[in-house]
Amino acid sequence: MEQITSRKNPWIQTLRALAADASARRAQGLFLCDGQKTLSDALHSAAAVDAVFWKGSADSAALSADTAQYLLPPELYDYVCPLKNSPGPLFTVRIPERSAEGPISNAIVLENVQDPGNVGTVIRTANAFQIGAVILCGSCADLYSPKTVRATMGAIFRQRVLTAALEELPALLKHNGLPLYAAALSARAQDIHTLDLHRSAVAVGSEGRGLSEDFLALCDGQLIIPMNPDSESLNAAVAASVIMWEMFR
Repeated sequence: MEQITSRKNPWIQTLRALAADASARRAQGLFLCDGQKTLSDALHSAAAVDAVFWKGSADSAALSADTAQYLLPPELYDYVCPLKNSPGPLFTVRIPERSAEGPISNAIVLENVQDPGNVGTVIRTANAFQIGAVILCGSCADLYSPKTVRATMGAIFRQRVLTAALEELPALLKHNGLPLYAAALSARAQDIHTLDLHRSAVAVGSEGRGLSEDFLALCDGQLIIPMNPDSESLNAAVAASVIMWEMFR
């Protein structure tokens, strides 16, 4: 197994770029993950693991002989890893092609949800509740940023996630026979308990601004989660999780 000891090594420069820059991830066709559990999830899901970088010592029993592996001293590993105090390993995964072809049974749609922790949590929850697809619209957090990937807790390798421009969304949902509901604070919004959401798409916007007016204009209806009127609005990931539970139930 090759050892890397210099910050000038090309792999070190690549890892730093993958951790920090979405354009570098797109150009390389790779994203960065960390942790033994995430590596196990990737291998179990047959994700295209490209290279593995071990901190101090290696535990490579589960890896195929074709997987490139490198050993980094702890101080160099900490320099390149986006997570503080990570025990390792770091590893790169090929970005898969994500096609809208094939049926979608139901969907949660996010518009302009920019916090990677929220996007990752929605993906994790969607996988738990067997949601057909998570659809990202507008300026959502990068699906393959290390923070998003980490928040999915391995669901990034199992959950179907699509991106769609606002103008593409109606045709995609119509093709799958899914009405689109908006989670919104408005007089039009119906209590979520009164709707059959089993085969539907439901959209959640950013916590600060909600869904855009252009997005609301595309929706077939609006819904609201009944809450204590004295409470603050729910975090986007929490609201999406409540909605997905209702879709699953």
